[in-house]
Amino acid sequence: MPERHPVVIVGGGWAGLAAAVELCAHDIPVIVLESARQLGGRARSIHAGDMIIDNGQHLFIGAYRSVLSLMDRIGVDRQHAFLRQPLTLRLIKGNRTSLHFKVAHLPAPLHLLSAILTARGLSVTDRIQALRFGRRLPELSIPDQEDVSVQALLHSEAQTPALIRKLWGPLCIATLNTPLAEASARLFVHTLLESFMGLRRHSDLLIPRLALGEVLPLPCADYLRQRGVRIELGQRVTNLEIEESGIQAVKIRGRRIDASHVVLAAPHVISRRLMSRHQSLQALCAQLSGLGNEPVITLYLQYPAQICLPQPVLGLEDTLAQWVFDRRVCGQPGMMAVVISARGWHNQMNTDELTQRVAAELAASFPDWPAHEQSLLIREKRATFSSRVGIDEIRPANRTPVSGLWLAGDYTATGLPATLEGAVRSGIGCAQAILDSH
Repeated sequence: MPERHPVVIVGGGWAGLAAAVELCAHDIPVIVLESARQLGGRARSIHAGDMIIDNGQHLFIGAYRSVLSLMDRIGVDRQHAFLRQPLTLRLIKGNRTSLHFKVAHLPAPLHLLSAILTARGLSVTDRIQALRFGRRLPELSIPDQEDVSVQALLHSEAQTPALIRKLWGPLCIATLNTPLAEASARLFVHTLLESFMGLRRHSDLLIPRLALGEVLPLPCADYLRQRGVRIELGQRVTNLEIEESGIQAVKIRGRRIDASHVVLAAPHVISRRLMSRHQSLQALCAQLSGLGNEPVITLYLQYPAQICLPQPVLGLEDTLAQWVFDRRVCGQPGMMAVVISARGWHNQMNTDELTQRVAAELAASFPDWPAHEQSLLIREKRATFSSRVGIDEIRPANRTPVSGLWLAGDYTATGLPATLEGAVRSGIGCAQAILDSH
């Protein structure tokens, strides 16, 4: 397919890189422009003193088919990149286990049935209601216009307070990053179906053994550069040049780059800002302005190297801290990554207050641990869009009203919440739509 100008991709996060790889595989000339000094967007590695850490702790699952396929295409060894384990949820309250839920090596859906029947910390009533909900899941098709909150759905399905507190609530916050009373039941059900109702391996936990940059962004960059793709870092696009016939170019501090297509693969706030000057895009900008944002806080605490968790990931019940990841898996013994998802009163706390509070909670759960030696708090104020009730009605498609201008990102209409799988799926879908448009 001859192209007069390259496809310009604005944003070197996971969606933009996925789009670039897909186009490159079809011999389409591509330029990737990233405003930061490194690739990866909101899922990247950063330097903190003499350490390399991630700007947020991410967990992958076996249902991330688009991510895994992209890694295969660019030559990343899955076994080297991930520690793969059957889904295991363990919550602790104080210094005792309040829930232990582990999926067995059985065909679906027997793996889920077995996990519920053998779970520790659930009553007989809890188990019966969880099984009934699991049996109902494939039938729960919720139209956009009939969406309700996850909380309302769980109450309508007679889920017990213990199940909501120990199982469904933590899963909702972890996957949708939105409070239970506001989170979209439509998105929650879709996520559960993809994770639990398909093949057993789809529910596996994939815990990164590498820094996030080495899982996908850096291998993508190597793949693209070897095939002649220009990747320019530290280049912030300031304007879009649009004529009646469609997109013509992007501008960077006065420099003009001609384009056959432009893919806006930046966060939706940035993409809206770039489009807001153009009358034909006002309705789309109004859509994007309604998506909202939810924060994620990650606190890294460095303990002596011998300190470790009984398993790579633990949940905490009735605490500010929600999940604790043992970074020993990725070669950082003694380092714990504590995740606090979604908005709440904790967002008003300063760094010292948050650090002291979380450290005290870990000390209560692990009284034998010494005090931490170092700490680093990372706040992503716009970590995800808000997966609230009815959000799918305003999520945009890849195609925009301007010919040759496209959107890619986890906020587009993927049917998934704001996940790395959603970002990659959107990027690949956007590239395929560009290919189909010729």
